[in-house]
Amino acid sequence: MVVLPLSHPMPQALTFRSFPLYSAISSNVYGRHGNGITGRKQFTVFSCADGNGQRERNLLRRREVVEHICLLKANKGLSDDKEKDMLDYLYTSQYQMRGIVAISLGQISAQADEDYTHAVFMRFQSKEILAKFYENPLYLQLMKEHVLPYCHGQINVDYKSEVEDDVLHIFRKGEEYNYGVEFVLLIAFVEAAIGGPVNDALISLQELTIEHPSLILQCTQGSNFNSTSSEEYTHGVVIRFRSFDALEIFLSSSRYKDVWESKLQPIARKTLAIHFSVDPVGTEIM
Repeated sequence: MVVLPLSHPMPQALTFRSFPLYSAISSNVYGRHGNGITGRKQFTVFSCADGNGQRERNLLRRREVVEHICLLKANKGLSDDKEKDMLDYLYTSQYQMRGIVAISLGQISAQADEDYTHAVFMRFQSKEILAKFYENPLYLQLMKEHVLPYCHGQINVDYKSEVEDDVLHIFRKGEEYNYGVEFVLLIAFVEAAIGGPVNDALISLQELTIEHPSLILQCTQGSNFNSTSSEEYTHGVVIRFRSFDALEIFLSSSRYKDVWESKLQPIARKTLAIHFSVDPVGTEIM
């Protein structure tokens, strides 16, 4: 097992392939308090493609999305049946509540820092829709009856990003998205670095993910606007890998280690990295 410069080791192998087409635009990166920070031309976060012409043209069109990350600390001794019910209720919430564009969840692989055991990723179309989700009586009831009784802690991180303007990649549908590994990286950057250094570090990570479509299906990142957790973690990153092998190849590569050690780690006050296997969980409304 290769020891990585994040919270814990990660698993196994695939092949690198360069991806020469980039979509560069001028864009703002927002700091912890929402102040616009202008920087060099930024590569938009999008799905990585297999290189055919239609997919390459799609990279020029982008769609804004809002990403929601919820990490849970399940109670010790939680039975398999109760764990399954909790995950089923969370997964099938997409069929009961409007606004959830995409969802993935699962048990965190390996021992995570801070004892988080499960992760939930959801995508929404806008901050307004996410705000309504938080207030939705069905969501509040689901958490009260089927999640919180089985957990003793949680954290929510929310951020805006952009993805390729293509139905399959906005909604994360199709055969490619049925399986894989979700990698979540939460970062608390030091206050003095918010702005240029953070912008530069995230662009470097962004550019690196673009170069490896054989490993990565999609990557988003952004500034955390959740008022309850923004002091703890200022930014979030979610990368969908095609497999555990792809995850290990990317995170153990010299290019990634260089970006981590030279760009991210020097300005990070705190980090949390977790990953979980993506499999269909619930098929019927609970």
